[in-house]
Amino acid sequence: MAYISGFVLAVPTNKKDAFIKHANLADAAILEYGATRVFECWGIDVPQGKQTDFHRAVQAKEDETVVFSWIEWPDKATCDAAMEKMMADPRMSEERNPMPFDGKRMIFGGFEPVVALGSGSAPLV
Repeated sequence: MAYISGFVLAVPTNKKDAFIKHANLADAAILEYGATRVFECWGIDVPQGKQTDFHRAVQAKEDETVVFSWIEWPDKATCDAAMEKMMADPRMSEERNPMPFDGKRMIFGGFEPVVALGSGSAPLV
């Protein structure tokens, strides 16, 4: 069954190009290690909430943009194996591919899809 790694982060708005460069390098490795799709989404319409919101979740500052990303894997085992390989991959080193955002404020998690509709989607049950 498919497995999704999801991420929300705050990127300095003036570092959008650096973020795209970073993501392209990292995402190429992620695809090599078995991901089926990767999405990096720059926030355009991310409203402030009254109780909670994406901005609060990552402590985004006025000069930062919220980014929502996800990686689709064939299964959790492929994701776990890829994450191990990523830690040893020189493309992921801070010297070669520095993160243009504060990784300590990034939130992330792994998810099992329970509904998938649309083009190319197979029923989950």
